[in-house]
Amino acid sequence: MLGKTANGLYWLSRSLERAENTARLADAGQRIALTRLSGADDEWGSILQAAGGWDGYMAGHGEVTRDDAIDWMLRSPDNPSSVLSSIKSARQNARMVRTALTEEMWEAMNGCYMAVRDALARKVGERDLPECLQLIRSRTALVRGATHGTMLRNDIYDFLRIGTFLERADSTARILDVKYYILLPAAAAVGSDLDNVQWESILESVSARGGYRMVHGSRVRPQEIVQFLILDKRMPRSLNFCCSKIHENLRYLVNDYGQQTESADMAERLASSVRAQEVDDIFDYGLHEYIQSFLGSIADVGRQVEVDYRFYE
Repeated sequence: MLGKTANGLYWLSRSLERAENTARLADAGQRIALTRLSGADDEWGSILQAAGGWDGYMAGHGEVTRDDAIDWMLRSPDNPSSVLSSIKSARQNARMVRTALTEEMWEAMNGCYMAVRDALARKVGERDLPECLQLIRSRTALVRGATHGTMLRNDIYDFLRIGTFLERADSTARILDVKYYILLPAAAAVGSDLDNVQWESILESVSARGGYRMVHGSRVRPQEIVQFLILDKRMPRSLNFCCSKIHENLRYLVNDYGQQTESADMAERLASSVRAQEVDDIFDYGLHEYIQSFLGSIADVGRQVEVDYRFYE
């Protein structure tokens, strides 16, 4: 299962996960903006920077406003990572590899595309934003559920999982980094009630509030949140969990094809590195610096997967 089919499966899952994660970043921006007393739209500039979309946004806009930032993230055709662009890409890739998918997965993907297309046919107002973001998350979850519930555990499934967890690790890191961009101009806010509310908003945006409370209780502590979202091996959006799954599925491909790959070796090194970290060491090094280093490493693994499995031949 090499070449075009592997390419289509990999990008199907990455695009679908990217759509959900962009919605989660928009949710983080909305939640954090509600904690601020001023009417400024500074948070949305922070969200765009954390998402890696600042340059693209500013190329077409003179200033950052809440409405324009949300529209860019959700539905702009000029943004290849917008929710609508990502869902379109996922469906296009699903059509390319239609025979590799179960009927249930295809129907879920097609239904996701139609529902999101209709929801984003017009600009989304502030009042309708929470409902729209929830629809995006629930529709992408249906596709994921159909995948887990009906797909044979073979190389097709492995490529889908690798794409999903590469994208998810990238997103969790970026959502965590939102705190750096927001608090950078006001470091005095660290440890304040506002700081704690914003940290809790980060947990909400990755659907981790309930899990965090089960493990750490109701008190919000930045170091425990970072430990949970980076190092906890049970949290399905933590960097540790995602890296372990990437390595696991790449190892399955190595066994299936009987050929060791550089991407599997890189994934093993990254998973081992994350697993060996201590949260105090991350803060000593600098959370932002650690996340930026991680984003570079996870991107390197993704690029090597594309080389190893000859996506572009």
